[in-house]
Amino acid sequence: MNTQRTLNAMIGWTLCMAILCPGGALAEASGEDRPHVLVILADDLGWNDVGYHGSEIRTPTLDRLAADGVELDRFYVQPTCSPTRSGLMTGKSPMRLGLIQPLGKNDKTGLPLSEKILPQYLAELGYQPWMVGKWHLGNHTVEQFPQARGFEHFYGFLSGGIGYWDHNHGGGHDWQRNGVTLRESGYTTHLITDEAIRLVRDRDRLRPTFLYVAYNAPHLPNEAPEEAVARYANIEDPDRRVHAAMVDEMDRSIAHLLAVYEQEGMLENTIILFSSDNGGLVRDGTPASILALSDLALRWFDRPMPFAGLEFVVANVEDAGSDNSPLPEGKGSVAEGGARVPASISWPGRLEAGVHGGMVTISDVLPTLLDAIGAADSIPTDLDGSSQWAALTGAGASETRDYVTNSMGRIAIYRSPWKLFMEDPPRLYNVVVDPLEQEDLTAQQPAIVASLRARAEAWPAREWDATTAIGLLWDPDSFGGPEDREPWADVARERLKNVR
Repeated sequence: MNTQRTLNAMIGWTLCMAILCPGGALAEASGEDRPHVLVILADDLGWNDVGYHGSEIRTPTLDRLAADGVELDRFYVQPTCSPTRSGLMTGKSPMRLGLIQPLGKNDKTGLPLSEKILPQYLAELGYQPWMVGKWHLGNHTVEQFPQARGFEHFYGFLSGGIGYWDHNHGGGHDWQRNGVTLRESGYTTHLITDEAIRLVRDRDRLRPTFLYVAYNAPHLPNEAPEEAVARYANIEDPDRRVHAAMVDEMDRSIAHLLAVYEQEGMLENTIILFSSDNGGLVRDGTPASILALSDLALRWFDRPMPFAGLEFVVANVEDAGSDNSPLPEGKGSVAEGGARVPASISWPGRLEAGVHGGMVTISDVLPTLLDAIGAADSIPTDLDGSSQWAALTGAGASETRDYVTNSMGRIAIYRSPWKLFMEDPPRLYNVVVDPLEQEDLTAQQPAIVASLRARAEAWPAREWDATTAIGLLWDPDSFGGPEDREPWADVARERLKNVR
């Protein structure tokens, strides 16, 4: 009888709370056994593009995430976007996946469909996985789209970069919601944030959330609202001025999103990871052959160039507005400025504020998140990354595995604290004490050089199959500009129709 009375009371209380507080505290409590997960990825954000690294750009939200959480001082990604995103989604080395350069709009390849990725792991654990923003892991067929890879909802674009206002890429409109092309006005940073906020507010309150927000800021083209640019009138370089405004708008947008998490009572139970996808775009990081072509084009022509392919090359050299100082080089380079980026992770009450000086890589994110949410048993055994959760929480040491970066034919391998450039002759640095890569220790450490060289040469790699340089010059992946073909989502759907 007492048991029945207790059961009746529980049912009555549940119904009462459902009526009085629909979607409120009751629903939130039911998901307390798993934290929410929020991954925010910036695009081409430089080491010195954040306030907490001394930048003139004001980033109070990113500064607070780093100060209140754990600043990941030695967080490594890949030097370009598609490879980094593949490592994030799979926990594997991009070389193993065959993704060593940014995917072009005409590439048929993408993140291998055989790979199980982060939203699929989390969905199996009861999460509702969403993505907003930049995908850049395949656009040729709809099977490569995010909503076909485990995300319940996708809003954004597929390619490497679009105009912030026109939402076009390489002659085609690239803006969609769940595979359906959208024609809507607005600045992409704001639109991405608005969609993320809507998803959070309209969530299924009986399930924890995984939200992946992949901003295209501050990637080219340099475009920002006038009022944002006016906030940086003191910066003389016009490219740097607009770049600063783009970063500023992203920081403000993240603040709006986090405010909604707080309003919804979710913030205290949310793991937040922030990172850039690679180092900032700077002239110093550009391969010599591309620099030479850009300089030659500028000697012959004024901008805009008479050929779209040349304009694309020159823009990616001359319009760079980022700052990776004091780290050398930047996007596209395996030097520290290309692969070491601003990053932080936070979980109020679970992660003590501080600076983590150990090496953490983009391939570590998937296993670390699974470990953090209490699903260590779900971590696959064939990953190149490893969980860093024990080290981040102070519970013990975490395994730091060898890590390879690859870009434009250049390879570097890390075995902390060592970094070997696979060149002829090779160069070896202790990047913990020499992050500027100034003292080559090859002669002093022959055994380390030999071991790292052998490891890099044996590293599993799938053949890279993508658009040639000539193809990109002929039909460039321009960011914004006029349309001369069907929207990319429509093209992919048409291909599927033709196959069937």
